[in-house]
Amino acid sequence: MPVSDPGSSQRNATRAVRVGNVAIGAGAPLSVQSMCATKTRDVDATAAQTRLLADAGAALVRVAVDNSRDAEALAELRGRVDVALVVDLQEHYRLAREVAPHVDKLRYNPGHLHHHERKRSIADKVAELADIAGEHDCALRVGVNCGSVAPEYDEAHPRDSVGAMVACAIDHCELLDKRGFENFVVSLKDSDPKKVVEANQRFAAERPDVPLHLGVTEAGLLPQGEIKTRVAFEQLISRGIGDTIRVSLTLPNDRKHEEVTIGHQILRDIEAGRFRSVPDLSGLNIISCPSCSRVENSAFVELAEQVRDLTGYASQYDVTIAVMGCRVNGPGETDDADLGLWCGPRHVNLKRGSEKLGAFGYDEVLVRVRSELDSLIAEKSKGA
Repeated sequence: MPVSDPGSSQRNATRAVRVGNVAIGAGAPLSVQSMCATKTRDVDATAAQTRLLADAGAALVRVAVDNSRDAEALAELRGRVDVALVVDLQEHYRLAREVAPHVDKLRYNPGHLHHHERKRSIADKVAELADIAGEHDCALRVGVNCGSVAPEYDEAHPRDSVGAMVACAIDHCELLDKRGFENFVVSLKDSDPKKVVEANQRFAAERPDVPLHLGVTEAGLLPQGEIKTRVAFEQLISRGIGDTIRVSLTLPNDRKHEEVTIGHQILRDIEAGRFRSVPDLSGLNIISCPSCSRVENSAFVELAEQVRDLTGYASQYDVTIAVMGCRVNGPGETDDADLGLWCGPRHVNLKRGSEKLGAFGYDEVLVRVRSELDSLIAEKSKGA
């Protein structure tokens, strides 16, 4: 369910990308999308959540494949839902051929291509994905994330994480161009809305033809997660940048559709000129990923809420705490936080910066979080 286009006369002249029956770019109305938090192999639960998201106004719904069982389930899921389906390959790009016949778009993360089958060139892997997508009439999304950029880009852009993301995205666009594949979009996501704005502006200046999927990754809990997302979307969409959006919030399964309703509300507000004043985002910053099928313990969402409640006394201090729900995003995307928690099936891994502090039970980790936060505050106060 696309919405009317905010500022359509000022939109960047991106090319058209087709995802099933959804048009992205070339002046098409901005679409809102979301992602299922169910295990894809649980077809009943995934079909129900897909329909819930579609009923809320999602034009595209993404699911993850973590193994062959998930891939096999897609054939049945395809027959039970009537919405454009996107599959998130994450670490499993070799499953692309198996899933492509049943979906409308494949999303891959360039950083994950780097870490798997290292003897094989990135160009070969991208060519394989492009060929599979072309064979099955799928679109592609080159999904660049701040916490998983391939190390050669970080090395080439020291102290410029935005530059690393943009360079990676540009290179992958060129690889797809050389393969003759044009049915792709790009996303450049960070948990910091200022970096999201900068990354998308820099990319759009270099590749104004490529449609952009906008999102603030790991925006976290409400209401802060919506505020961060609004800050980025208002500044980008009002400048004509952006062709489809995703609001990424930490929500329990039965509230996932709120990502979609909030996304539509943001677009309506921008269209009507109802801009929120840019808030001061200094002070305590809690980053948490949107719950998805990769979460290995459903207590993750409750833990994120408990961390928010526990740390409220530190709201005036410039401290970042990241709470990640799985092994895919957890290890890397907590490195830049002062305190990082990433959740496994039975334990929570706690880090201070990149230093590992240990693994704790869900019922005991909050005590250590409080202790480490007090220590950080003491250090910051002493240096002030």
